[in-house]
Amino acid sequence: MKHLGNLRSSDGARSKKKRIGRGEGSGKGGTATKGHKGAQSRSGYKKMRSFEGGQMPLVRRIPKFGFHNRNRVEYQIVNVGRLQELVDSNKVDPNAITFDTLLKIGVINNRRMPLKVLGNGELSATLMVEAHRFTESAKEKIESVGGTVKLYE
Repeated sequence: MKHLGNLRSSDGARSKKKRIGRGEGSGKGGTATKGHKGAQSRSGYKKMRSFEGGQMPLVRRIPKFGFHNRNRVEYQIVNVGRLQELVDSNKVDPNAITFDTLLKIGVINNRRMPLKVLGNGELSATLMVEAHRFTESAKEKIESVGGTVKLYE
């Protein structure tokens, strides 16, 4: 039976956590459990990911070589010989070889990376190929057997 004299909070309703920095009488006053001096005791302190206590950080100790172009474009490549194999095995229509058809049959597997056709291999079928880039040799081989080359914009 509930009376005013024996009311209690529900389980989990009250926090048992000590409130720090609320005076000496709380037992967690003064330095508020942060210790004395140093960056971590100051207000506004945020730990940097690479900070190693003043020691030279690992990312600055390791030697770095070469030039890394941020604007480099990585291509998925398909050779002319591979396209001939696909036509011979009736996996693709020679009149419509596009990025989407190659993606669908699993020759390329990344929707975001552009497609480049290279000139390795022999070609005998007349193809209509659409891609983002062609090498000169690939373009010559496709056009020499009567095929057409179309670039994506």
